[in-house]
Order: sequence, then structure tokens, then C-alpha cells
Amino acid sequence: MGPGHPECPGRLDAIEDRLLMTGVGDALDRRDAPKATVSDLELAHDRLHIAAMRGMSQLAADNKAVGGPTTLMLDTDTSMNEFTWDAALRASGAALAATDAVMSGELENAFCAVRPPGHHATRRQAMGFCFFNNVALAAKYALMRHQLKRVAIVDFDVHHGNGTEDICAGDPHILMVSIFQHPFYPFSGDQHPAANMVNVPVPAYTKGMEIREIVEMHWIPRLEEFRPEMIFISAGFDAHRDDDMGQLGMTESDYAWITHRIKDVARRFCMGRIVSCLEGGYVMGPLAASVEAHIRVLADL
Repeated sequence: MGPGHPECPGRLDAIEDRLLMTGVGDALDRRDAPKATVSDLELAHDRLHIAAMRGMSQLAADNKAVGGPTTLMLDTDTSMNEFTWDAALRASGAALAATDAVMSGELENAFCAVRPPGHHATRRQAMGFCFFNNVALAAKYALMRHQLKRVAIVDFDVHHGNGTEDICAGDPHILMVSIFQHPFYPFSGDQHPAANMVNVPVPAYTKGMEIREIVEMHWIPRLEEFRPEMIFISAGFDAHRDDDMGQLGMTESDYAWITHRIKDVARRFCMGRIVSCLEGGYVMGPLAASVEAHIRVLADL
């Protein structure tokens, strides 16, 4: 994204360092991410959007060869360079490979520590640091490639997953439950959502215990009624009280609690099948600690 941008390589370094320091990394089956194919991307994205992302990344490479600009701005927050295409393919490819591994029974669940994030990417537009929608794509992939009938998406990022809603709204095979600060970027999610969207906007300074009550009152009953065969998580950790990207009051213990509740639903209805993908989280210490808490629950550590 360029120097000084919050969506930076240091995010994954901080997570890696934390997992090594705590010994959690030693207990995991760790794998490199393959690249998603264009035909996979077309499950969730318009062909023109895919072609534009490839073309922009190539343009940055061509510019580099002749001394031109190597960082291309898509909007005020989101930029590309010559490596963006491959990085975005691997972020989506991680979610798809994790889906395959969980569906085959090789893994019970998986966490994808990926950049760039995905939940703001709509069917036809990159925005909010996102190019392809990793979680929405994996959900569609599970339905179409693995012939599942019902999958759920859980999104606890501080920002509304507008891209996921754009791709999945109205699909009776997908239930999306989310919580997000509002009013806040991208200023959506509160206007007459589709029947398969359980959007719960909350004001700034909402604390973790209030969010737990919302999960119990709004998410869990709908998930139990829907009986998903697999659960996907847009795991954004920027709702942490020490993350200055937003103004919510969650802590590591809240993320662990939510993960326990999601895992309980998964055990009862879909043989524990969960694929979680990193979204936001931009202050390194809280991000790394929150990811550790999330993974400890997923891995029963």
C-alpha cells in the first residue's frame, strides 16, 4: 500500500513473532498459500474487475521498467503495485485451499493469516485495502465446488463487510451475521439488508460485554435456525479497544469468547468445519495477541 499505510507487511510479521514467542506456532499444521485461479475468482467477481486488477498490477510493473510510478492509487485508501496481483491471488488461494482441507477432513478448521484483506471488495470493485473477497469467494466455492447446501459467514471486523454483503445478499444458501461500528466506513449495512443478512450496527465505544450480549441475542439463534454445514469467519481485530482504526472496546478475551461460541455452533451443526481469514487489525501488539487468542480456541490449545 506504500510507506506509512496501516495495511502493511508488519501485520503478518507481528502475528508470526507472537505465535513463535508463545509456542502456539509449534502446535499448528502450517502451510503456504497457493494461488487462486481466475476461474475460481469468477465465482464471486465480475470478469472485468478481475482483468482490471491484473492489468493494473502489470501496469505498475511496466512503469517500473521505464522509471514511471510504481504505486497506483485506486482510491484515497487503496493502492496497487507490481506484486499486488500475486499477493491477492494467494490470499484468496489460502481461503480456498483451507476450504478443501477442511472439507476433506484433513483439518478440522483453519486460520488464514493473509494480506491483502477482502471483505470490502465487491463483485465489481476494489476498495478499503481489499481487491478480492477471500471469505465470500470461499463460501461460494464451498457451495459450488463441494456441493454444500448452507454455509454461514461471521464478520466481527470493526467495519461493515459491504463487499461480502454485495456478493452474498439474497443467496438463500448463505447466512451472514456481522457486527460493526456505525456510522463508520464504509457507511453501509444499516439500510434494509437482505433476509440472509444479520447486520448489527453498534455505536462507537460499545464494549465487549455488550457485544457478547448481541452475539447471544442476534447471531446464535439465527445460526442455530440456519444449521450451516460450514462456517467462514471474516476475522478483523480492529474492534480491539487499543486499535485506533475504530472506537469499539473489544479485548483478546472477547475474541476468544466469540470464537468459542462460533466453534460450539460448528461442532453441533457442521462437524467443526471452520475457515477463518484475517481482515483488519492495525496496531501490532493488540492484533498479534488477538490472533493468538483466536487461534488457541480454534486449535484447542
